[in-house]
Amino acid sequence: MASPQDVMNLIQEHDVQIVDLKFIDLPGTWQHCSFYVDQIDTDTFAEGLAFDGSSIRGWKAINESDMLMVPDPNTAWLEPFTEVPTLSLTCSISEPRTGEPYERCPRSIAAKAIAYLSSTGIADTAYFGPEAEFFIFDDVRFDQTQNSAYHYVDSIEGRWNSGREEEDGNLGYKPRYKEGYFPVSPTDSYQDLRTEMLLTMGKLGVPIEKHHHEVATGGQAELGVKFADMISAADYLMIYKYVIKNVAKKHGKTVTFMPKPLFNDNGTGMHTHQSLWKGGQPLFFGDGYANLSQMALHYIGGILKHAPALLAFTNPTTNSYKRLVPGFEAPVNLAYSQGNRSASVRIPITGSNPKAKRLEFRCPDATSNPYLAFAAMLMAGLDGIKNQIDPGSPLDVDIYDLSPEELEKIPSTPGSLSEALENLKSDHAFMLEGGVFTEDFINNWIEYKLDNEVIPLSLRPHPYEFSLYYDV
Repeated sequence: MASPQDVMNLIQEHDVQIVDLKFIDLPGTWQHCSFYVDQIDTDTFAEGLAFDGSSIRGWKAINESDMLMVPDPNTAWLEPFTEVPTLSLTCSISEPRTGEPYERCPRSIAAKAIAYLSSTGIADTAYFGPEAEFFIFDDVRFDQTQNSAYHYVDSIEGRWNSGREEEDGNLGYKPRYKEGYFPVSPTDSYQDLRTEMLLTMGKLGVPIEKHHHEVATGGQAELGVKFADMISAADYLMIYKYVIKNVAKKHGKTVTFMPKPLFNDNGTGMHTHQSLWKGGQPLFFGDGYANLSQMALHYIGGILKHAPALLAFTNPTTNSYKRLVPGFEAPVNLAYSQGNRSASVRIPITGSNPKAKRLEFRCPDATSNPYLAFAAMLMAGLDGIKNQIDPGSPLDVDIYDLSPEELEKIPSTPGSLSEALENLKSDHAFMLEGGVFTEDFINNWIEYKLDNEVIPLSLRPHPYEFSLYYDV
């Protein structure tokens, strides 16, 4: 654990001139403010620094806008993308008049979830391991006006451009549809780019493991990082997204974490591994199905029961539900299995090592705010443990071999963000336990998503509608 003095020593050692304080807004994007180094001292880590929160999405009104950024000394790293020596710190947000955590601060909500976990006596640590996928494009353009709408993306790895003339010649090495998983160079043209992304994250303290091409065309990729305690895992995911986007920009590329930017190709998700520990001992290993403990099965029961509401946080965009459709290895079935990737909860094969035993919730995607998504999943799992929710029988059959009658018996994920928000509205009492989430936060989230995403999208004609209906 780093101390404020450790950070001050780091500043002096590297002749840091600027300290960049980062915090996450409601939807899940980093915001920042940069301070000259003499504005930071050891007291800053307790007292925070004031800023105007009225312009942050989903936060304070103009008449109650004063907020405090309180940096966490454990999150210090040297910026790799600035010319002037700059130190980055991740902050939580507090109320300036009371010093209490701001109830709409996502990082503070995650901290409350961990405090609640400890208070239950069930466990003291929740480990999370997100696997965030993304696309690498060479060009992206989009616009929406009163009388026009379009988007356009291009990639040197796009199967759709195999017949297009390129400046240096089109060499034809394009991943075939659904064959992007693990090809070597030259079909995989992003080896060096992904390596730079991975090593840069490693230099910033993220525990790195691997990188590889993913199933889809268009440069779809994934970088592997090790699991961590829940808040650190969310911190690392924000660094992950920050580094990948900036390294891509450095090389004239652009990255998106949109779940479904390409029609008729695999989308990108964020399979999220999770387990509970107590006193340094794992709690999910046992003699049940797939070597799971009864506690782990009940945790799964909570995830499956509350999944329709959870997806309002784990899959929080309208685009998320263009990925959650059958036929693209999408985890649309609310069931669990040790091998079936169309089940929303998978039990990875981990052998006889109790410390490796975990579950993988496959629905989430990386448009989610990780602090909110992880906290919501943890609260659902804890509700399953407390109320001994039975997850039912595992789904170990090939889903595509089932008859329509058999498929109807398997619950599925919501078909839209609007549907997920409706489920959250009717099923969120489990999130209120221990004061982790509040009614104000839930209502504000639903209102924000409806007003800024669901309703605006529903009002706009889609280009495909012209193809369908123009000549009616």
